[in-house]
Amino acid sequence: MFNLTKEELSILKRLKKASTIQDFISKIPINYDDEKDTCLSPREVLKQKKAHCIEGAMLAALALRINGHKPLIVDLTATDDDFDHVIAVFKEEGRWGAISKSNHAVLRYREPVYKSIRELVMSYFHEYFDDKGKKNLRSYSNPVDLSIFDKKEWITSNKDVWFVPEHLVKIKHHKILNKKQISSLRRAEDIEILSGKNVEWKKD
Repeated sequence: MFNLTKEELSILKRLKKASTIQDFISKIPINYDDEKDTCLSPREVLKQKKAHCIEGAMLAALALRINGHKPLIVDLTATDDDFDHVIAVFKEEGRWGAISKSNHAVLRYREPVYKSIRELVMSYFHEYFDDKGKKNLRSYSNPVDLSIFDKKEWITSNKDVWFVPEHLVKIKHHKILNKKQISSLRRAEDIEILSGKNVEWKKD
């Protein structure tokens, strides 16, 4: 299936629930990209045992696909002085949830309780702030079905799959704030900023 090995399939087939997929993704060490920027395929993530947000989201989307869901990801975009984020999204009983690879205490898993993608995205808004407390989430994409990249071997390529993030940059995004709202945003409090600095995987 999808040119995966028996061992790879066995690993992913065991992840029957979105919550167990999140558990699996969370246990993968963060990819600090020490030597160069990467966009590893799911196979390479399993092989190299490291992932950053989009790499984790793609592996999560693959696990969802193997267990009966569509392989969907959503791009969250920030201001130019902050990082974008990518999540894998899924639907259960008509409600949206998300699987997220993050090294911080925030921007993580979301239970499938949200009526729409916008509602799901907005659940990340107040915790999407930088070290100065500035709230930086600005837009989001519609869900992207990664099966459109099957012919490009996004699942098993031994090369970086840059065509995925390049596609995310090009597609339409929905703004979540107007200028007046942006100008009146309150900064996160010191205790929130301190909490946001907690990391799960420390750099060697």
